[in-house]
Amino acid sequence: MSNDRRQTALIRPVEPRDEAALARLWTMLTEQHVALDPRLPGATDGAPERYARRLLERRSDPSTMALVAEVAGEVVGYVLGAVIDLHPDLFQHVDAGFVADIFVDPAYRRLGLGRELMATLNQWFRQKGVRQVEWQVAARNPEGLRFWESIGGEALMIRMRLELGADERPRRVRRISLRREESD
Repeated sequence: MSNDRRQTALIRPVEPRDEAALARLWTMLTEQHVALDPRLPGATDGAPERYARRLLERRSDPSTMALVAEVAGEVVGYVLGAVIDLHPDLFQHVDAGFVADIFVDPAYRRLGLGRELMATLNQWFRQKGVRQVEWQVAARNPEGLRFWESIGGEALMIRMRLELGADERPRRVRRISLRREESD
């Protein structure tokens, strides 16, 4: 992007003409995640195109919103959010939103596009009656963590993983001795 003249950005809902750009940006997102942490899954063959098609298919879903950031006619970022149901039969109901994905092309970062994508999505969430928004961010993504904190996000839960090897035999019944472990 040229620094010699001021450009403007347009934040708008996704359109069918954005399909190739969405596939490209999602590819960049998944590659960035794997580069940050090889434990995160990479994309399968054809996944970027399937992802972009699925995102476009959700355009008529009243509980989903996908927005793009466009600069000089080029789509350089996107966000996907949805109103979610947190098992109202189990938990006190709170209208909640979930940010499934957000990505801005690295060449266009630190220009406020991520903030504007989120501000526009949050405005839509508010119109839907949403009172809180949640998302996930890779633990090894310090830039992403800083972004979310800069717009007011705070850690709520920590998602953890344990890789299970195929070494152990399956056990149907186990007898174990119970003992309380001492903590320091």
